Amino acid sequence: MSTISSIESNVVYKRPLWQNITTLTLGFWLSASLFLDWVIMPSLYISGMMSQDSFASAGYSIFWSFNRIELLCAGLVLTGVLVLSNSRFRNSPVITFLAVLLLAISFADTYFLTPQMSAIGVNLSLFNSLSPIPVTMNVLHGLYWVLDVVKLVIGGVILGWSWQQKV
Repeated sequence: MSTISSIESNVVYKRPLWQNITTLTLGFWLSASLFLDWVIMPSLYISGMMSQDSFASAGYSIFWSFNRIELLCAGLVLTGVLVLSNSRFRNSPVITFLAVLLLAISFADTYFLTPQMSAIGVNLSLFNSLSPIPVTMNVLHGLYWVLDVVKLVIGGVILGWSWQQKV
């Protein structure tokens, strides 16, 4: 009996590399999104960034960098989900679809929303320094927030799935 207990104590649960990559990438990505959405942007808004002439270029530089990181994270998550779905784990087409949807949201943010919001926010009038925020900017901000909430929910679902997978 002591032999069995000594063997069991030496067994180490080792997670596959792609499961770790997927879990860590999602953790980093979701926490960075929350930090940007709930700390950085509100503090810039409260400090008066929206009323400055250079807010569009500052916002574009922040989001240009962050959106590229999001694309990298979305690619890693999709790769990890595909690898895990085709290995010993149970194949889950829903999780694969959700990972593709995360990549699509990242593409929409990077190549549609951010450039459109910066283009609308650029003040091209030399004489009128204070211009009201266009209505389309509020619509695009709303769409961005909706996509961000969807991204966080989907990312949480995939994170839970990745964390619960057993070898």
